[in-house]
Amino acid sequence: MRDDPPPTVTLDHVALAAGVSRATVSRALTGSGPVSTGVLRRVHAAAEALGYVADPVARALANGAGTRVVVAVTGPSDVLLDCAYTAQVVMAGARVCAPQGLGVAVRRLPLDAPVGGLLSLARDRTVAGVVLVNATRELLASVPAALRGRVVSIGTGGAEVPAFDVDAGAAAGASVAHLLRSGRRRIAMVTGPPWLPCTERPAAAYRAAVTAAGLPVRVVPGGFDAEAGRAGAEELLARWPDTDAVLAGCDDAALGVMEVLRRHGRQVPGDVAVVGFDDVPLAAVTELTTGTHPVEQIAAAAVGATLTRAPAGETAYFPSELVVRRSA
Repeated sequence: MRDDPPPTVTLDHVALAAGVSRATVSRALTGSGPVSTGVLRRVHAAAEALGYVADPVARALANGAGTRVVVAVTGPSDVLLDCAYTAQVVMAGARVCAPQGLGVAVRRLPLDAPVGGLLSLARDRTVAGVVLVNATRELLASVPAALRGRVVSIGTGGAEVPAFDVDAGAAAGASVAHLLRSGRRRIAMVTGPPWLPCTERPAAAYRAAVTAAGLPVRVVPGGFDAEAGRAGAEELLARWPDTDAVLAGCDDAALGVMEVLRRHGRQVPGDVAVVGFDDVPLAAVTELTTGTHPVEQIAAAAVGATLTRAPAGETAYFPSELVVRRSA
């Protein structure tokens, strides 16, 4: 004998048993509209008697609450979706969303045309909230009205977009102070991507710190990967061959800097000290001095804010600590 599952009880079955329309049943069970007390009791009694179980996705859509939070990463290629940083953001978001019955999705917004993707998210009824990663000023200024109140940024925010980020400016200042204490006087910086607003804070902090010490400012543009670090190091050595310390915008770039320095016969840290940022697992293996980056804490706070409607225009900064290792 087959043990077939019982037939699914639908809103139509409940409506028939309660003697009301399907729309009335939906309003009564989801609280999405006015229903008299008597009808409300009849509908709930019929649903209980029939063993009706609401579809959580359908209920969320009916309430306009959405079923997922989207991590929207702006960048030039899909490589950004596969990086460890994005994975950390998604995993932290999943831990916040799971108790709410929500999922987490990832989407890339093209660097040359990010606004179109944001508009499509605004029209998508399944989207409960959006976390912007690597948001540009163009994107922050173009947030659709339909998303306001449920969109946040990890990095730089805007008038309608609250932001959550590490205090990278303070981290850069602490790194320069450490290099100065160790006797370095020709300190250069390989920055993050020039198109990314949040990279301006650590670059400004570096400039302020070396200027206050009466030292020359040496800055070249970089990025968030080893290749950017290699290119930045080559430019630094070509322009300022006497450089005795390099501050990089992230650990991957710092590792690229170290590779080029050694290729040119420079000892690290004997000839040139190197400091990164992020404290990725490889930093400990390579003995890289770096600043910590509490990505998971930041992401959890950002995702939570999309669900609780954080006030627009506010920024929450998370502290970074300098981890001193052999490279500086």
